[in-house]
Amino acid sequence: MIRWRKASRSAQDTACIELAHTGTAVRDSKNPNGPTLTVATHTLLTAVKTGRLDRP
Repeated sequence: MIRWRKASRSAQDTACIELAHTGTAVRDSKNPNGPTLTVATHTLLTAVKTGRLDRP
């Protein structure tokens, strides 16, 4: 069973993500039984921090 943790900046907002404790999966907290995205967490975090995923 995967243990999930909610993003620390989400507070009580329902629009957030959850990260698996294994660090390899992400899911939408509004749909915990829905699909998950398997990612290389380090690569994803680097892309977020450097702005590569920002909208134009």
